[in-house]
Amino acid sequence: MIRLDAATVLLQWATGGLFFLWFTTRRHEIGAGYGWLLRGSYAVIAVGGVAAAIAVDFVPVRDIAAVTLVVVALATLRRKNPVWDLPAPLIGLVGIIAAAFDSTSGTSDTIVSLLRIVIGAAFLGAVSDTMLLGHWYLVQPGLPRKLLNEMVNATLWILPFETVALLLPTGMISVFNGSVDDGWNGTLGWFWIACVVTTGALGFVTKAALKERSYAAVMAATGLMYLAILTAFGTDLVARAVLA
Repeated sequence: MIRLDAATVLLQWATGGLFFLWFTTRRHEIGAGYGWLLRGSYAVIAVGGVAAAIAVDFVPVRDIAAVTLVVVALATLRRKNPVWDLPAPLIGLVGIIAAAFDSTSGTSDTIVSLLRIVIGAAFLGAVSDTMLLGHWYLVQPGLPRKLLNEMVNATLWILPFETVALLLPTGMISVFNGSVDDGWNGTLGWFWIACVVTTGALGFVTKAALKERSYAAVMAATGLMYLAILTAFGTDLVARAVLA
């Protein structure tokens, strides 16, 4: 079993979100304010992770990395060169890798934990940044839609890897064959499947919406990604809570 705790989840979220900030800004097509918004937002999320760690279970490497991520994100808050967006998520990656080793005992569990935590960070970051980027079109309506399409594609590409990682032993298959009791007679297992399928469906519907020429299509896509955030977090956190 692999432990689930708020400090790790919040650091994952901040790390993934800051990585996809770089992914979006790397071509210098988006206004500097978008970077300020995301760096500040994810710094706050990482601070929440540090607070949770102090309150519950301080893991030195993970939580020092989280503090450093916050410092770097705030120090580069007003930087316009996207290359400055890479150090913070790389520091966060060190922290979440440390969290994977801390949360397990045994080589096989550690490998599975690493996969789940690293892929989960990318998954949560991608879906969150997709929604935030959609909102940014209100501020900068002339942005090319390819930026939003790239983020939707990233979410859809990561989803299968996220699903497989959560199926690896001991994984969600154990909920369906009865080896792991979810406490709800298997209901949470079916809920997890619904979250996976719905996240994928919302991604494809969003891509279809973005093919429409009207500006309202971007707002429709943003609304769909609001829903995808809920189902994506359900995909990741419900499974990990059941398997913890």
